[in-house]
Order: sequence, then structure tokens, then C-alpha cells
Amino acid sequence: MGERGTGGRARPGRAALSRERVVQAALALADEKGVVGLSMRAIAARLGVEAMSLYNHVTNREDILDRLVDAVFAEIELPVPDADWKDAMRDRAASARRALRRHPWAVGLMDSRSRPGAAVLRHHDAVLGSLRAGGFSVAMAAHAFSLIDSYVYGFVLQELSLPFTNRAELDAIVGDLLNVLGDDHPHLAEMTQHVLRPAYDYGDEFEFGLCVVLDGLHPDEDHAAAS
Repeated sequence: MGERGTGGRARPGRAALSRERVVQAALALADEKGVVGLSMRAIAARLGVEAMSLYNHVTNREDILDRLVDAVFAEIELPVPDADWKDAMRDRAASARRALRRHPWAVGLMDSRSRPGAAVLRHHDAVLGSLRAGGFSVAMAAHAFSLIDSYVYGFVLQELSLPFTNRAELDAIVGDLLNVLGDDHPHLAEMTQHVLRPAYDYGDEFEFGLCVVLDGLHPDEDHAAAS
């Protein structure tokens, strides 16, 4: 049966309303307007239904936020079983960064929900399992998980806040800055010249920092061998 309009008549040609359709509509809306613009009325309008009809599939706005976070976690690649822990964490961090760039609103919500969904639970269990299989104790796995996510989330927040989105915008901003620096800020002028190099890519900063983070982590057995 199609969805019903405000007059109660079914609208032919429309897919039946479902929880998945509600979540996908909410996801698209959040990507366009951020979480602030995510209301039950706005989601319903996008679907062409009355707001009250959403409550047959989701509990409330908080339920939708839970499901949105779960949807984003579902986009992050899980560690490959039996893979080297460092390779697994590097691939997983890169995948998380891509997912968060696709959904900029999600950074502040990823660890904020008290009712995790199936994808969240599966993701966290797989990451911890990879670390444990790599020789990390429970305590060290907790340290590693927290450190890696702090780096990934922090980098993405910084990346999304930058005043440029492509190389042309970067060159224009840095070029203008270089023109006003003069001789009073020699180190900053030196850095702007570095950034203006054709080979410079801000994304490389992520890879460099991630390597530093991962190289600083060691399974407990390594510490025991070194002591």
C-alpha cells in the first residue's frame, strides 16, 4: 500500500514507509543541513508524509540520532581478521576519516549515544578484537582505541574547519597571507612557502600524524620483552 496523504488517501507509486526509509531521509537531511535542521517535521516533509506517521517506525528524534550514528559506523570498514594490528588500525582510521568527511555532522555524535546500535557494537568489538589478537591487554587496547579515535576525530574536526576545500582556494588564501607577512613573521612566511609547493597536500598531514600515533603504541608483550 502506498503512503497516505493528508486527506488519508494512499499515494500511488510511492514505496511504503519503513524505518530504513526514515533513517535514509534523516541521513540525507543531516548531510545537507546538519543535526540542527533535523526535526521530525523536516524528515516527514522530505518523505512526503505527515510527521505523525514517522512514529510508527521510530520512537522519537533521539532514536533517529542513535540510528544515524549506527549508519555512519556501518560505513567504516572493519579490521580484516588475522591482519597485522597496525595495518588494521591504519586502514580503519583512514576509512573512519572518509566516512566522517562524508557526514561532517557526525564527528560530535559518534561516541555520544547511550543506546548503541548493531553496527556500533560490531565495529567496537572488531577493533578491540584486532588489538587483543595483536598482543594488547584489555587496558592497553582501551588506551590504543581512545588514542586513535581522539586523533582521527580531532583531525577531521580541524580539516572540516579549514577555510578552503580545494587546492585553488588554498593557494589563494596562502598567497594573500604571504603578501601581508613582510619581514616580521619569518617562520610563518617560510611555512606559507612550504604550503605553496605544488606537491603539498594537507591530507598528507593525516597520514604523518597517524603513523606517529601507531608507532607510539606497542602490544604488552613488546613492553615485557624490552624491560
